[in-house]
Amino acid sequence: MAEPCKIPAAMVAESVERSYVLKIDGYSRVKGLLKNGKFVASTPFSVGGHNWTVKYYPNGCPKYCDDFISLYVHHESAGAKEAKAKLTLNVLDKNGNPVPSYTRTTPVNTFSKKAPTCGYYDFIPKDELEGSAHLRGDCLTIRCDVTVMKEIEEAMVPPSDLHRHLGDLLKSNDAADMTFQVDGQRYSAHRCVVAARSSVFKAELLGAMEESSGSTIVIRDMEADVFESLLHFIYTDSVPPALDVVMAGHLLVAADRYNIGRLKVICEEKLCSHIDSNMVATSLALAEQHGFRRLKEACLQFLASPSNLEAMMTSDGYEHLKSSCPAVLKELIARIIPAEFTSAKDIIMTMWK
Repeated sequence: MAEPCKIPAAMVAESVERSYVLKIDGYSRVKGLLKNGKFVASTPFSVGGHNWTVKYYPNGCPKYCDDFISLYVHHESAGAKEAKAKLTLNVLDKNGNPVPSYTRTTPVNTFSKKAPTCGYYDFIPKDELEGSAHLRGDCLTIRCDVTVMKEIEEAMVPPSDLHRHLGDLLKSNDAADMTFQVDGQRYSAHRCVVAARSSVFKAELLGAMEESSGSTIVIRDMEADVFESLLHFIYTDSVPPALDVVMAGHLLVAADRYNIGRLKVICEEKLCSHIDSNMVATSLALAEQHGFRRLKEACLQFLASPSNLEAMMTSDGYEHLKSSCPAVLKELIARIIPAEFTSAKDIIMTMWK
């Protein structure tokens, strides 16, 4: 069955944006009072449930040269969860509009206790600003746009229930448009579902074959309980939890007959993992007659043990294997007799002719 899967958090659902304007009256006085590394902080403002402040360093932030004005936004919400936000920092002109050459935008940044601050140490070269028209009356106006990203909570996607709905459809017979007749039993089904799951059924039911025109299809050479399990798999993509080895063998043949690949793999794996002395002859004959290579190899490896081989030769299926598949017994003999005993091998092989 399908497993539930996680959709990770941090998928942006919406955002909240707010602007804060920081006005520095007396630019020259503030510049003279505060040395490198000292700052003026705005009053806290709230965006997206988080508190923020703007920090203005007139002579640059610590560890950097004082040729620049530094500007940072600080996440003030003590003990709060981390925030993801994007910042746009602007110098405003005399009309209150952002100056493109003095506009800086950060990518989305994660603000946390360990990293609560984001901004630019080189926001504006001081000599460039002081020679511009944007420092009016010794007053500098900066706008900070904070956009806080809200996130979708981690969610669980439920497992697929398509198999359940199709299984219910099979049980209810709602809108069934055809019938299979198998070993005296009748099974209602949906032509399009069966055809979609098997290329053989598709050719029979939707193609130009005789069966495509009839509403009742007769299935020969198959027991009713085997076909019922086959039909169940077609609708639900599953086998009974307690699938036994005998039914797995019958279903393997049915899956091969109708080219249902996944069911073939499931049944062959079941047989390969349950090989014993009583069943190995039957499984080997099945593998040889239908070309199930994995099952055949598993049987031959099991019979490479002399004790397993002896036990197989006393089982009920040995005579059937001997009469119906003599070639596979020759192959087994060729494997278990060492290469140096070529003459003995030739004699034994002659006896099987």
